Amino acid sequence: MKALRVRSLGPTPYAEGLALQQHIQSAQREGVEGDCLLLLEHPPVVTLGRSAHVEHLLATREALVAQGIECWEADRGGDVTYHGPGQLVGYPLLKLEGAWQDVKKYIHALEEVLIQALRPWGVEGRREARWPGVWVESRHGGLRKLAAIGVHMSRWHTRHGFALNLAPRLEHFGLIVPCGIREAGVTSVEAELWAAPTRAQVEPLLVAAFCEVFGYILSP
Repeated sequence: MKALRVRSLGPTPYAEGLALQQHIQSAQREGVEGDCLLLLEHPPVVTLGRSAHVEHLLATREALVAQGIECWEADRGGDVTYHGPGQLVGYPLLKLEGAWQDVKKYIHALEEVLIQALRPWGVEGRREARWPGVWVESRHGGLRKLAAIGVHMSRWHTRHGFALNLAPRLEHFGLIVPCGIREAGVTSVEAELWAAPTRAQVEPLLVAAFCEVFGYILSP
């Protein structure tokens, strides 16, 4: 089994998170760093993936800045998304080998990690064939996204990852068409349970699920 190093960080500006991913990935290519999972949260930021449509940004960049929300173009897959406090963001920096060199299998595995991590809290997340991520049939009505996934791969080195909505400001998602999906809404663990577990409570379950699904042991 391969070893995985987990780095749990505090609030991290998006630019710093991106630079850290790039630094670790460079070290991995040089053979001085192994597989790593970064766990963090970002200050409010809207990111536009490689498939982003400008019409899915419902506020001007000036309006976003006025509300304290940054706007970045990202090299991950997908459309427009939002990160902010109350959201657990995970950036797996892995070198996929063998049977893991399959984009759909990798995304499916990330979804499974999140589904398993949520289950102890009584949240039954599931996949939706039309779109990546983790979804729930919301008690507020209809299908809603609980976690977004957007990844980047280069020679099977992974970057970017997932964002799990524990207790973010859901009104901020109204500034965009999240992931370009108009047919379904966005929710959070807090909105579904009235109260959300803390990041500190969720992280150990998420790490355990990650190791089980991907076949890792934790590195000291």
